[in-house]
Amino acid sequence: MNADSQPHRRRNLWSVAADIATVGIAVVWLLPLIASFFMSFRPPSRPLTQDTLFWALMPLENGWHMPWFTLENYERALLVAPWGAHYLSSVIFVMGTLVVQWFTVTFAGYAFARMRFLGRDVLLYVILLQLMIPAGVLLVQNFATIRQLGLYDTHWAMMMPYWASAFGTLLMRQAFREVPIELEEAARIDGANLVQLLWHVYIPLSIPSLLAFSIVSVSSHWNELLWPLVITRSPEVRPLTVGLNQLFTTSDTGAAYGLLMAGTLMVISPLMVLFVLLQKQFVNSFVSSGLK
Repeated sequence: MNADSQPHRRRNLWSVAADIATVGIAVVWLLPLIASFFMSFRPPSRPLTQDTLFWALMPLENGWHMPWFTLENYERALLVAPWGAHYLSSVIFVMGTLVVQWFTVTFAGYAFARMRFLGRDVLLYVILLQLMIPAGVLLVQNFATIRQLGLYDTHWAMMMPYWASAFGTLLMRQAFREVPIELEEAARIDGANLVQLLWHVYIPLSIPSLLAFSIVSVSSHWNELLWPLVITRSPEVRPLTVGLNQLFTTSDTGAAYGLLMAGTLMVISPLMVLFVLLQKQFVNSFVSSGLK
């Protein structure tokens, strides 16, 4: 009895230790977000050298102190930029890019997974190499192309360089390779063309991979700054990240950290709310697709 219960007890101890370590890592990972939250409510008149890092303290008559919160940073941030236009521009940028990517990565993934054509392996290696090239390297070439097309300072200019995704192509290629070839053969016997084959056979069985790619695409493009900053000029076209950049120039005495944190939380709040509401689907999509 003791011999049987000892391994079980050992497993429980290891499980508790793993839970404690996981919670500790999660708290450390959340510390910047927690600090940003409290600093966004910190009065601008109280510098970081006073009181505590997370919040300012208001002295009371009896000698005690209480946290000092204010909405002044959010009120000032709302006056700096047209946030409504920036939000709309970010949504157009993110969703317009994602919708086109769904088509490009799906067709390209199927071509590399099932089709046989000359130079397929060479093109696959080229796509792998493209993953190693930083986005900034292609900045000048992309800018020159957009200028020649006459699309400068438009939503099309922000979206076009991202319509093809090497990561999405490789992810969908791997997902389509896992689909049994017998299902495709049966569909072709029934007279299905390429579009019907993808829509009724491959895409339904690859939804987790497609959802995982969508999450990565939305989060990365929502936070994109360099390319929209270079290729746009009008406030109604520029996304949230460029609007947030305007907060760096609102203080003549130095960085207004409370104002910056308030603007940052305003920008990332849609993604945070989306994750909280759909966290189960997010986790399941990554687990099912094998993405790490």
